[in-house]
Amino acid sequence: MEELTSLGKITFPLVISGLIFYSKSLISMLFLGHLGNIELAGGSLAMGFANITGYSVMNGLAMGMEPICCQAFGAKKWTVLSQTFKQTLCLLLLAAIPITLLWLNMEPILLSIGQDKTIISVAKVFLTYSIPELLAQALLSPLKIFLRAQSLTLPFTLSATWATILHLPINYFLTIYLDLGVRGIALASACNTLNLNLALLVYLFFTETAIKPWDGQVVTKCYRDWQSLVTLMIPSVFSVCLEWWWYEIMVLLCGLINNPQTSVAAMGILMQTTGLLYVFPHSLRSSLSIRVGQELGAEAPAQARQITIIGLITAMVCGLLSFTFTIAVKDVWGKLYTHEAQVLALTKVVLPILGFCELGNCPQTAACGILVGSARPNVGACINFCSFYLVGLPIAAYAAFKLKMDLLGLWFGLAAAQATCMCMMICTLVFTDWNYQAKRAKELTQGTEDHKKDLEANLLS
Repeated sequence: MEELTSLGKITFPLVISGLIFYSKSLISMLFLGHLGNIELAGGSLAMGFANITGYSVMNGLAMGMEPICCQAFGAKKWTVLSQTFKQTLCLLLLAAIPITLLWLNMEPILLSIGQDKTIISVAKVFLTYSIPELLAQALLSPLKIFLRAQSLTLPFTLSATWATILHLPINYFLTIYLDLGVRGIALASACNTLNLNLALLVYLFFTETAIKPWDGQVVTKCYRDWQSLVTLMIPSVFSVCLEWWWYEIMVLLCGLINNPQTSVAAMGILMQTTGLLYVFPHSLRSSLSIRVGQELGAEAPAQARQITIIGLITAMVCGLLSFTFTIAVKDVWGKLYTHEAQVLALTKVVLPILGFCELGNCPQTAACGILVGSARPNVGACINFCSFYLVGLPIAAYAAFKLKMDLLGLWFGLAAAQATCMCMMICTLVFTDWNYQAKRAKELTQGTEDHKKDLEANLLS
């Protein structure tokens, strides 16, 4: 119960933050819909392209710092946290350069896959004015992990609440009052991220309970080399992107099956639903990554193992609740989005399959967090690739096109991928040598003798 309470204190603010971020995208979609169908289609296309090529990469790269920071916090090596933050920030800003160039030249790419020229012209404007948000995300992603590693999740929730409260009037001012249209919506989203960054930096400046990311040596004089961080970043990117890209592939496949307009519309509702449900296991995943990393850094492998067991049981309960929810609302959920009879009927049929997917998704998401906390993102990336692309994608294509199951077949493929991923990840954790992982954590956070001169040696001791 003590450990469950500890997890809850970290997870609950993360859940609230996730729901707040969900409302941010919802507000942007509402303003796009207000501008017209072309703007809605172009903005949606731009956001999908930005997720695939930009934000997923940024999030994946930032995840590379998570095991180092969590384990360093457990080991009470405060300078390792600040130096890892600064290294990650530099690498993300460098990564933003090729992503920006790609966004500025996205028109021929979208034309080559058969997208409408009018929609592409709107998407190009949206992406161009989303570049400030990309740069702001380069700071936000490592800042979130830096605070989470210290079990400080409430400040982020309060900052996200403040930024979201401002998001609606800023959207109205830029989009309607100044008549900037799509440009205003993209800039409003960037303002939201900038406001969130500002609130977090103000908190860090005035608080006396958190380690400061700007303390310690300058980034060029880090006592840790960059190799460990980059080695963790690369598989983290693949792990995040492989899963994000799968859902985009499903949307593309919807356009190839029978009655594509109905299928794409139903898929949009289902994607919004799974995005909402994903808030809960993702928050648990972050909590488990923090706690497992901290215990391994503190050389407490038995405690890390206990947290793993408690986390997986909690995730299974979460999956059952999600499955129950989809069964309970299958007759009414689609009516929140549309009154089209065919779309409602298709949504009603697929929702229980979506719930079945959550039975596997919740435990595998939690297990992925445990792997990240124990600095094994490469294992998670391999499992994601095998599950989603070697198992799920062939089954989805065969069921949708060969067996003529259409949209239902695609979701059966996802269910197979989630089940495979869950089994492989749980087997990996069952056979984990936690004593060895504690030893790895010590090596990962080991600095030179200069760590004795840590500027914050007395902080939080």
